[in-house]
Amino acid sequence: MNRTQAVTRWLTTDNNPIQVFGTVAAITIGALAVRPVGTSGTGLAVLCLFVLESLLLCTRLIPEGRLPPRVQLAVLCTWAVGAAALMSLDRSGASALFAYFVTGHAGYRLEARLALPFAALTSVLCATVLLMPWGGHGTSWVVGAFTGVSVLVGISNRAHTAALRSARAAAEQAELASRAEARAEALAERARIARDVHDVLAHSLAGVNMQLEVTDALLESGDVERARQAAQRAQSLVRSGLTEVQRTVGDLREDALPLVETLRSLLASGSHAGTLTVDGPPRELPVRLAQVIVRCAQEALTNAHKYAPGAPVRMRLEYAEQRERPEQFPEGTAEETVFEVVNSAPPEGSRPLAGAGSGMGLVGMRERLDLVGGTVTTGPIVDGDDAGGWRVRVVIPT
Repeated sequence: MNRTQAVTRWLTTDNNPIQVFGTVAAITIGALAVRPVGTSGTGLAVLCLFVLESLLLCTRLIPEGRLPPRVQLAVLCTWAVGAAALMSLDRSGASALFAYFVTGHAGYRLEARLALPFAALTSVLCATVLLMPWGGHGTSWVVGAFTGVSVLVGISNRAHTAALRSARAAAEQAELASRAEARAEALAERARIARDVHDVLAHSLAGVNMQLEVTDALLESGDVERARQAAQRAQSLVRSGLTEVQRTVGDLREDALPLVETLRSLLASGSHAGTLTVDGPPRELPVRLAQVIVRCAQEALTNAHKYAPGAPVRMRLEYAEQRERPEQFPEGTAEETVFEVVNSAPPEGSRPLAGAGSGMGLVGMRERLDLVGGTVTTGPIVDGDDAGGWRVRVVIPT
């Protein structure tokens, strides 16, 4: 809770020190000013009425809502009648404090449609008893007539307190919303990191698994030299995988990612032939979009390792302008980045590793692209030089 909220809560609490001090001060002033003459007759009546009014004044310290509405109204009526009676018997005129307090408290605790008539009746009652021959002992009836004015102070305090409570509730709701938003952002970031780690490990482990299977097959055929080479390639993939994991963690903290160099590094880490072409005027992409393209490239290469080991792979990165969908770009031509990975048909005698994956790679790719407004299209190639192969096409508006 910040300082503003703490002050707001303190001001909207019924038993805050201001109310306690006001109640104690009123009773103290009354005790010093109201001096009953004797302990019998009028003096005893004044003493009893003073004690009663002091007790009723202390009801200001009862938290709002604790007293039922009818009980609250009965307390206020008793308080007003007692204040008028005390004013009629007291010689000092200080007893008018209780009448002013009761109308002010009525304005604070009652709705305006009840508080205003109550204050008017209290003013009439107090002015009437002071006009009587036996009342007031010199206190002007004007003092009693103006006792209802303090109801306006009570109504103002009620409105101010309601505004403070609304502000406190709004601040608490804003804090809850901020916490919920922070939690959602943390969960989204955790999911993104999980996808990144999955892509890196899937790419590296699929290659290692393929090389180990090749090693096993070569050892069965007795070709020890080629088996040793395959094992060395597996070791190289492990090292490059560790490097890639470190780079992935570093990319999460970077403000820029060298996209073309990273894609070339991914191709170089594979055991198959691969080429990368870049079309269009290069431009620097936001790190988030560049990471999405890199993760898609890793997933596409992993699938090529699994389903078409040994097949050549082509990557194409195009910085294009989108003019075909003006309804999506009302302000004019928009830029987009197109990324494709195409692998040819697997060579004869290759052993696909179709059962090595988790099945979550393409799902994670689509989820990642949805977050940046991109699309992905995957499918087999049925004609041309790459017939029998596979194409992954990613389009991201930039």
